[in-house]
Amino acid sequence: MVTVLDLTGKPRPRHPEKAHRPDQAVLRKPDWIRVKAPVSKGYAETREIVKSNKLVTVCEEAGCPNIGECWDKKHATFMIMGEICTRACAFCNVATGIPLPLDPDEPARVARAVKTMGLSHVVITSVDRDDLPDGGAQHFADVIQAIRAETPSTTIEILTPDFLRKEGALEIVVAAKPDVFNHNLETVPSKYLTVRPGARYFHSIRLLQRVKELDPSIFTKSGIMVGLGEERNEVLQLMDDLRTANVDFMTIGQYLQPTKKHHPVVRFVTPEEFKSYETIGKTKGFLLMASSPLTRSSHHAGEDFARLRAARDAQLQKSR
Repeated sequence: MVTVLDLTGKPRPRHPEKAHRPDQAVLRKPDWIRVKAPVSKGYAETREIVKSNKLVTVCEEAGCPNIGECWDKKHATFMIMGEICTRACAFCNVATGIPLPLDPDEPARVARAVKTMGLSHVVITSVDRDDLPDGGAQHFADVIQAIRAETPSTTIEILTPDFLRKEGALEIVVAAKPDVFNHNLETVPSKYLTVRPGARYFHSIRLLQRVKELDPSIFTKSGIMVGLGEERNEVLQLMDDLRTANVDFMTIGQYLQPTKKHHPVVRFVTPEEFKSYETIGKTKGFLLMASSPLTRSSHHAGEDFARLRAARDAQLQKSR
């Protein structure tokens, strides 16, 4: 294992297999993918709430380009179970290594932060915890229950790992009744070996399908990044696979290379192509599609949840 330092001087262990050739050309970002640096008062206040509660956010760990916009509105995606992942995906900037034991006080701290920030909708994600017997499923359930106890009106969206080879884990999470269950496919099947080597595409599809079988009232959601070398027809087939699993909501965003050691950006997909994917997704039956260069899983999650509910209500009304 190789340890490097990020821009803050913080150690970030990486597996060698994440590395790509340093001589690979780095594509210049087009104007449509550029964002302003976060400097607002709201951003500073959100950062202080996160820091004072000793919490981790995927906004920071993954270097999300929308952090300035979201934190200004006091929207943050909390990343539970630590900041060290047991997998080494080639697209992800989260540190890989041996995680620390779970913190039993974390659910209460997350719930306090949700209340302090006045969140009507919250997104909870995590690192992969292949070291745990249940992959962290009970910890997800504990966080959901803590938020419900602190702020019962807050709707909860979770973005989970795949719980690969963790028998019974999914059932624990679904029983806690999140409002939205999100699990990202990340990319098309042909890219899994180089982009998401620790995962299995059809296991992830089956996971999403199983959520609907266990509790049809829970909205399901999944997303991918484009610009990793995928073909258009592969994206369309992936859409069909998600619809076969009755997934309600799909997101598509542009992949951005965190460092030179990560998978390179093969292509910057144009806004027109993203719009085309959105139109096609709607015709395939998704209740909601979000497709744009800066789309991310939890970007505008609260507004999207309201739109999801409205779309389902309209669908039910139409079927009567």
